[in-house]
Amino acid sequence: MLKLRRAELGDVPALFEMINHYAAQGIMLRRTLTELYECVREFLVAEEDGKVVGCGALKFYAADLAEIRSLCVAPGLESRGLGRALTERLLGEGEQYGLKTVFALTVAPDFFQKCGFREMARERFPAKIWRDCLRCERYFHCNEKTMVIDLPTSPPDRNEPCAEESEITA
Repeated sequence: MLKLRRAELGDVPALFEMINHYAAQGIMLRRTLTELYECVREFLVAEEDGKVVGCGALKFYAADLAEIRSLCVAPGLESRGLGRALTERLLGEGEQYGLKTVFALTVAPDFFQKCGFREMARERFPAKIWRDCLRCERYFHCNEKTMVIDLPTSPPDRNEPCAEESEITA
């Protein structure tokens, strides 16, 4: 059975291995264990049979802006809908917080386009550039596209409980 849930401290080594597997291929940015422990509360994980098989994080930049980052699935489990399920859940969280815009920097713009995102100039997100991009080893040779989606503007139903865990079919 596959489920989505909030990441826990015990998940950090699995997140580290999965993210850095793709970082070694130039697909994602490398993350240290320290960085992952510091931001573990931003992550959702996909879990199957007690094993973390996917992850993604929602990083807030302002009251109305956040980034989906470190989105990946375990090698060999691509094209099962895990990435889409994580993305949809993260966007749902963004709606619950009343965000207007969510963006992602990615080497897989087609995936995000299928999820409703559109391409936009990176310069529209100076906080991202100052916080992360300037420290990136690929800053001067960036191969990532900036994808953005506008969330519904109706205020979220604050009486609806947040689902901390749910099962999905993939």
